[in-house]
Amino acid sequence: MGSLSLEMDFEPLPMTPRSLAMTPRSLARRRLFPNGENKKQKVAPPGAGPRKNLELEVMEPGLKNDGPSLDTILVNYLDTLTQRVNYHLGYPVNICYDHYATLAPLLQFHLNNCGDPFLQNTVDFHSKDFEVAVLDWFAQLWEIEKDQYWGYVTNGGTEGNLHGILLGRELLPEGILYASKDSHYSIFKAARMYRMDLETINTSVNGEMDYSDLRAKLLQNKDKPAIINVTIGTTFKGAIDDVDVILETLKDCGYSQDRFYIHCDAALCGLMTPFINNMISFKKPIGSVTISGHKFLGCPMPCGVQITRKSYINNLSTNVEYIASVDATISGSRNGLTPIFLWYSLSAKGQIGLQKDVKRCLDNAKYLKDRLELAGISVMLNELSIIVVLERPRDHEFVRRWQLSCVKDMAHVIVMPGITREMLDNFISELVQQRKVWYQNGKTNPPCVGEDIGAQNCACSYHKIDYISP
Repeated sequence: MGSLSLEMDFEPLPMTPRSLAMTPRSLARRRLFPNGENKKQKVAPPGAGPRKNLELEVMEPGLKNDGPSLDTILVNYLDTLTQRVNYHLGYPVNICYDHYATLAPLLQFHLNNCGDPFLQNTVDFHSKDFEVAVLDWFAQLWEIEKDQYWGYVTNGGTEGNLHGILLGRELLPEGILYASKDSHYSIFKAARMYRMDLETINTSVNGEMDYSDLRAKLLQNKDKPAIINVTIGTTFKGAIDDVDVILETLKDCGYSQDRFYIHCDAALCGLMTPFINNMISFKKPIGSVTISGHKFLGCPMPCGVQITRKSYINNLSTNVEYIASVDATISGSRNGLTPIFLWYSLSAKGQIGLQKDVKRCLDNAKYLKDRLELAGISVMLNELSIIVVLERPRDHEFVRRWQLSCVKDMAHVIVMPGITREMLDNFISELVQQRKVWYQNGKTNPPCVGEDIGAQNCACSYHKIDYISP
């Protein structure tokens, strides 16, 4: 089938000055109240705190309803989300994009990309041509020829991981799955779903795979093939497993290329690392790579991209007469809108725009780390990472207000493209002020997080003395 190219000189669709100025909130208001009735609605300001559960129920048309109308509920909800955007620091979602107004008319159509992206549908309501353009772009990024790869736009990173691990199991049915303990939880879900033997590999304090532990367990199970999950940016600490070290370890342990399969979970960093170095490349003997499209690139709906070698996909392919296609995907029916959103974003930004986003995020992450360090707060930042790990705030309300993710005594901030220095400054200022209250202006001590982020990164009273520069 034909495919759409991704031109670097692509120009977004023309928009009027009025539409360019529209926010998601104003766009939704215009959709809800086309005749201006929204002026009659009295909407209370949402406030700065976390949004509360709306405790909704489905309304029955024609019955008396003493509560707010459908439109008022939606406008209130939109107002809350619009305000809370400035306090979204803890999760890897890029909520800074401008394509919603241009692409909104597509919502009137049901687009379903069921089956193989490279085979024509028997109906016209699909976006497989956009999907193939996106897949071609990622294939070029990860250095595999068009006639050598197969892939599809998934419903998110978890689906990509499930697909990649399933491919490994089908190729090596007796294989053991190896994954570091800092791998995404979907890897362990895959092991349970597919009833695979699993070896959990230890990690260093920064979250990177412990290669000596990997070596020991590979040698211990040398009679069985290895299926290895390589994490390119761990979920909480942003550590990157070294593909080259893992490949060398496999070779040293006597594993030939037909006895191992490598899946790269690059959910967040798969769009970042190619602009820094070429650690993700199908020129190396890797089997599959997956990313989340809604993370670094940004999309209103969860989505992802999964790429593998074309020679592997026959192990999963099934002919489905009902849809007149071959299907090797996990989900069957697939969202036909997300490939268009990805195609539009990639075309509008281009590689130069993405490279600028990567540099800005890395710079802002270092800025946040340096500011926290200067304030005497325990903090860690891995190389090539935009995830800043810090001591866990003591107040749950503070954690909810800034929508932080927390594990043990740690929290983290993920510095996405939509995070500005003004937002970071506001966060730092509020955190510093709140810590004075929590720790009674120095009368009590913050927790020691040396075991979690490394003694050199811990600012507790014990480690601060140990690591004072001479």
